[in-house]
Amino acid sequence: MPVNSFDNYPMSWKPSMDKTNKPIYQALANQLKQDIINGVLLPGTKLPPQRELADYLDVNLSTISKAFKVCVLNGLLSTSVGSGTFVSYDALSNAYLLEDSKPKHLIEMGATLPDNASYEPLLLQLKSMLQETDYEKWFGYGRTGESLWQKDAAVQLIRRGGFETNVDHIVFANGGQNAMAATLASLCRPGDRIGADHHTYPGLKTVASMLSLQVVPIKSVNNEMSPDAVEYACKNENIKGIYIIPDYHNPTTSRMSIENRRKIAEVAKKCNLFIIEDATYHLHNENPLPAVASFAPDHVIHIASLSKSIAPGLRLAYVAVPMRYKEIISRALYNINISVSPLLAELTARLIVSNQFEDLIERHREQAILRNQVVNRYLADYTCLGAETGIFRWLLLPGKITGAEFEKVAAQQGIQVYAAERFVVGNSCPERAVRVAVCAPETIEELEKGLIILKRLLSQLL
Repeated sequence: MPVNSFDNYPMSWKPSMDKTNKPIYQALANQLKQDIINGVLLPGTKLPPQRELADYLDVNLSTISKAFKVCVLNGLLSTSVGSGTFVSYDALSNAYLLEDSKPKHLIEMGATLPDNASYEPLLLQLKSMLQETDYEKWFGYGRTGESLWQKDAAVQLIRRGGFETNVDHIVFANGGQNAMAATLASLCRPGDRIGADHHTYPGLKTVASMLSLQVVPIKSVNNEMSPDAVEYACKNENIKGIYIIPDYHNPTTSRMSIENRRKIAEVAKKCNLFIIEDATYHLHNENPLPAVASFAPDHVIHIASLSKSIAPGLRLAYVAVPMRYKEIISRALYNINISVSPLLAELTARLIVSNQFEDLIERHREQAILRNQVVNRYLADYTCLGAETGIFRWLLLPGKITGAEFEKVAAQQGIQVYAAERFVVGNSCPERAVRVAVCAPETIEELEKGLIILKRLLSQLL
């Protein structure tokens, strides 16, 4: 069809491109990226059907398909069966939340850091270890066959978080992000699709982008991932697995009910999906609910990261893996890490077996409760979701300002918070909200200073 027949034809995107730039699909993908960056294409824009765009540009349909696929895998576009192709709402957002250095001249209320006033048990245990005569063994390579008692400690901690497993299923990783990357690298291939909540942990998105995987938003009902929507996505979106945060969901702070955990587990068994269960926040609850892995142990990779419950500097996560996945995930972890630090693995295991970890967790919980009471006092007039033991809150914004706009304004006033746009998946519309990390400020006085500024900014929106 001649190009000029489209002169007066309504299309959301009419790219102009030089076909001498080869390959054409890559040139088109680059043009799409630039038009998104320059604001020609706004987040949420539905692109023309591929065949229509091919006719408009007078190129093969396969050229359009390849260009769109490149942009989907780069997180610029999202596709949905029966709905079309859209510019992702998070196309321009920065999903890398922990910056190389602490933001200068900003009160840190963005990164989800536990308080730093609760580490005395770790310090005392570490001093004791380094006084032992054979201390040098902590500085070599760790061998998994030599760490059976450390796996017993892992089982103890995972049990405390709501899942009964045994040492045969345990592998160690250098943190939850590391475990997630190894799991996805071993169980997925480029182009595969993974389901997640409409707003999710940005680390999932960065890993998926690195591995050329697409994260598909799964519909929620009453702020919980819908089991029916998971089954629909399995049948119609061809997802291979799902990623969930059942307890104190990051960033929305919601908690999955026992009934929903059971139903999602049943869908995983019915559709043969794997589930990555991020248990980072399980221990923030005094009485954790049963983990999803309890209902589908052969389908769930249960990741018990210690970064938020004990200390992020440990760089350690215990992973309970179904036997059918254990070898391939273990190989992936070896290829990424070789091993975890013997020093940190031993330190953590001693902390758990001696039950000192309970004291440390309780100290963290006390600090979180104290800080959340301060948040409630300053932000009582606003909807600020989250439990008293959580280390972050989900602040719904009044007026019409977007999360991204509020994040920018807050930074100009000296506060670092993170907008919903950083967490949104695909073509899901982001909430007008920001995540506020209540334990990130170094002191309660600094927290109060930040809250005073936030309250003033919020009052100007009413």
